[in-house]
Amino acid sequence: MRRPVLLVIAHGSRDPRHAATVHDLVRRVRSLRPGLRVETGFLDFNIPSVKGVLESLDAEGVRDVVALPLLLTRAFHAKADIPAVLAEAPRRMRIRQAGVLGPSPLLLAALERRLYEAGLTPADKSSTGVVLASAGSSDPEAIAVIADIAREWRHTGWCAVRPAFASASLPRTEQAVGELRALGCARVAVAPYVLAPGFLPDRIARGAAEADVLADVLGPAPEVARVLLERYDEARVPLFAAVGA
Repeated sequence: MRRPVLLVIAHGSRDPRHAATVHDLVRRVRSLRPGLRVETGFLDFNIPSVKGVLESLDAEGVRDVVALPLLLTRAFHAKADIPAVLAEAPRRMRIRQAGVLGPSPLLLAALERRLYEAGLTPADKSSTGVVLASAGSSDPEAIAVIADIAREWRHTGWCAVRPAFASASLPRTEQAVGELRALGCARVAVAPYVLAPGFLPDRIARGAAEADVLADVLGPAPEVARVLLERYDEARVPLFAAVGA
């Protein structure tokens, strides 16, 4: 039986860096699993749209799709927007929505990769405080997940880890940087827990002005690509079971 197509669903942005980064990540996913068909659709601002991709796949005769939200937390887009778009798919298609990317140990590894690329070394961990800077959400479940990730990451050897949010919630990045300074960390680093550049990541960068280190967004890090494939595999097994039932 042919493997389901992986449809990566990104939010979209007016900032051209967003779509470029999404496409870079999808190319890495393809390189990790040759033979798997991977398509990209956007909810807003960019093309192709999710609806357009699904209609094109249906016209080709594709029946099985795993739709993967390119999101780090399970908030409004994963709970409402994406299910609503998928509900409008051609009736002949069997679509299963995969889980969001986070939390995952691989994402923590990607965060550390970006910090080391920005100039830190493993020897710096015990004297460095880290701001885990996310886009923010009004969804309490998503906020709780970020706080849990910060606590978990702290136990891997960093001086301290504080969550921060670019919108909807507090503290802001600059406030968390100040907290870590007051705590006595020898240096402060900001690790953006975001996938692609854009308006809110730029706000995180401005909030990191007083930090010693600002890491890049997660982007097409190999660990992120591996998480996408993990979520695909988790979703495709129940889909095949349903088809064979």
